Amino acid sequence: MNEIINIIIAIFILVGAFLSLVAAFGVIRLPDVYTRNHAASKAATLGVMSVLFGAFLYFYLVEGHFNSRLLLGIVFIFMTSPVAGHLISRAAYNTGVKLWDKSVHDDLKTKVKSKDI
Repeated sequence: MNEIINIIIAIFILVGAFLSLVAAFGVIRLPDVYTRNHAASKAATLGVMSVLFGAFLYFYLVEGHFNSRLLLGIVFIFMTSPVAGHLISRAAYNTGVKLWDKSVHDDLKTKVKSKDI
């Protein structure tokens, strides 16, 4: 039973590390601020949450210590990272940062012109 728990913990930590690596490559390789922000906010959030949850499982199931700070870190990142990513994208759009040349559709263009935001 202990080996199964260790494998589950390792899977969470490895998946989190992989998602963080994908987020780093996305920030480096993607063409504009909006897609980079998407990579940073989605993949990095899930990556950090997976690593923190794996650490929580390790300390709780293997070491026998309940660490509420890890759970609070997961909740904090889950609530703040998507909001921060949205606000950064919105600020970039409102200041006139251009979309990538090959972007197909701009959903906010009609809303900004009609002042519905």
